Amino acid sequence: MALSLRASLTKFAFTCVVLGVCFTVANAQNTNDPAQLAADILDATKVQGGLIIHLGCGDGRLTAALRTSDSFQVQGLDRDAAAVAKARDYVKAQGLYGGISVDQLSGNRLPYIDNLINLIVAEDLGGATMEEVNRVLVPNGVAYVRQGNSWQKTVKPRPP
Repeated sequence: MALSLRASLTKFAFTCVVLGVCFTVANAQNTNDPAQLAADILDATKVQGGLIIHLGCGDGRLTAALRTSDSFQVQGLDRDAAAVAKARDYVKAQGLYGGISVDQLSGNRLPYIDNLINLIVAEDLGGATMEEVNRVLVPNGVAYVRQGNSWQKTVKPRPP
């Protein structure tokens, strides 16, 4: 009888551990929700409008989520042609193309004039340097770059 009770308690403890792991994984996935991540990024950067560039846009879900209002124009850039095609398909399927566009990035120079971009979101700079990022940012523009599991916010200073 004691053996049966011990086996039952072991099974119960194992089930609790498995459920705890499943709950933790589910919560971790929820923090990867593109709409929530976009809201967190816009809250952290305090950008309220203008042109947003998403470097390394992948499937386009975060790119699309960054356009929270008509105050923003968003462009996703990725080096991978397949990712660009997937992101374009996603944006079109959501009926968002126009306010959001996606293009393929080549080279290490960003395809923008100086002082144009209000926010650059980059999970990976993809070969671009922070000097290049600062070149295209408007004064007080923000670069929000993933560094491991956290994000680094850099604000371009306004010239004297």
